[in-house]
Amino acid sequence: MQAFKNCSLCVRGSLLMCRTDFLLVRRNMAALRLSAACVQLLKDRANALCSRPVHQRLLRLPEMVRPKAVAFSVGSGLCAVPFTKQVENLSHESLIRRASCLVTDSANTYLSQTTLALVDALTQYAKALHTLIALQKRYISSIGKLTTAEEDSIWQVIIGQRVEVGDRLEEYKHFESNWMNAINICELSAEAAYNSGAEHAGTTTKTNLQVAQSKVDEVRQISKEAEKKLAETKAEEIQRMAEYASSIKIQDLEDLPEAYLRED
Repeated sequence: MQAFKNCSLCVRGSLLMCRTDFLLVRRNMAALRLSAACVQLLKDRANALCSRPVHQRLLRLPEMVRPKAVAFSVGSGLCAVPFTKQVENLSHESLIRRASCLVTDSANTYLSQTTLALVDALTQYAKALHTLIALQKRYISSIGKLTTAEEDSIWQVIIGQRVEVGDRLEEYKHFESNWMNAINICELSAEAAYNSGAEHAGTTTKTNLQVAQSKVDEVRQISKEAEKKLAETKAEEIQRMAEYASSIKIQDLEDLPEAYLRED
């Protein structure tokens, strides 16, 4: 009986040892498979790199030289590929330069929006002026040919257009004030960019300033020519009204009886 118990204990011990050896073998096999996968990954990357043209391989050479450690541990079954990341420059000069670039970007956006608004306001103002000029010339050509009702009707239209011109002028002055502020901000931001070492941002802002000023000057010249034509039309109207008044007086004198013209 005792021999039977000893035999059963030996059998259990043997089974336990076999099970432990089997688990160890599985663990080692898993570690070997993981290591083989890592090696295959490196081979694939090397083959892909070698298949590229020579100049691309030369460009990739510094990256291959960088410290990218590959650690293998067969016993633990780990395969780690740590990558080093370059630390960004956070010096005061760098931070000021970045801030100046942000300022120039915002200033350029403000300049762009105010320029578009001012150009549109100037265009609408010039259109209103040309419409008023057309109405004034139509009235001048009709002096002495209209009835009282027709003359009152056309004058109502002219007065309404003059109000429109005044509204457009006020809108144009409002946007011009905003645009001048944008010009000043862009000049200051460009100077700050140059001082901080962001030459590209300063140059871009200077270029945008020149383009904006050129566009506004072009449209402003059109509105000035319209104002000049309106002034000439008003002068023509005054002269035509004076001539018409003189002709009426002469005609009235001709219609008077001779008795009223004789001196006592």
